[in-house]
Amino acid sequence: MLVLGLEVPPGVPPKELAHALWEQREALLAYAISFAVIARFWVVHHSFFSEVRAFDSRLIGLNMLYLGFLVLIPFSSQVLGDYGSQLPAVVVYSANLATVVLIGQWMSWDARRAGLVRIDAEAARENLVRGLFIAVVFLGSIVIALFDAGIAPFVWLLLFVEGRGHLIERLSGTRSS
Repeated sequence: MLVLGLEVPPGVPPKELAHALWEQREALLAYAISFAVIARFWVVHHSFFSEVRAFDSRLIGLNMLYLGFLVLIPFSSQVLGDYGSQLPAVVVYSANLATVVLIGQWMSWDARRAGLVRIDAEAARENLVRGLFIAVVFLGSIVIALFDAGIAPFVWLLLFVEGRGHLIERLSGTRSS
C-alpha cells in the first residue's frame, strides 16, 4: 500500500460532511507523518546519490532493499495512526524507520568503502553519527514502549530537539562553519 486509506464514505449528506471529515483526523495525521518522513528520507537519499560517481551491483541491491523498507512507511504510519498507543503499532513504526536509516547507513558505508562516492571522512563520520542517533531514538522508543507504549512516541521528539545538530557535531567531532 503506497497510499493511506483516506476516504469519506459515499453518500454522506452535505450537512454531515464536516463530521465525516473530522472522523478522518487520525488517518490525516498518519498521512502527514508519513509524507514528512518520506520527504526527509527522499532529501537524504537524493543528497547521497548526488555524491555517487559510480554504481556496482551491491549498491544497487542495497538501494532496492532501502526502497523496499521506505515504501512500507505509509503502512506503518497508518498502523500508528490507527493504534498509536498500542505496543505493536509503536514497534512496527519504529522498527520500519530504524531499518530504513540503518540500511541507508550501510549503503553509504559500503559505497564509500568501494570508492563509489565523493565524500570526505569528516562528512562521512558526521552522517554516520547522525544516522545512528536517529536509529537509536527509534529503537529506544521500542524499549520504552515495552513499559508504556503511550509515551514511547514522545521519545521521537528528541529528533526535533536535536534540531541544528549540535549534539551530532559533538559526538562526531565535527564543527559546522
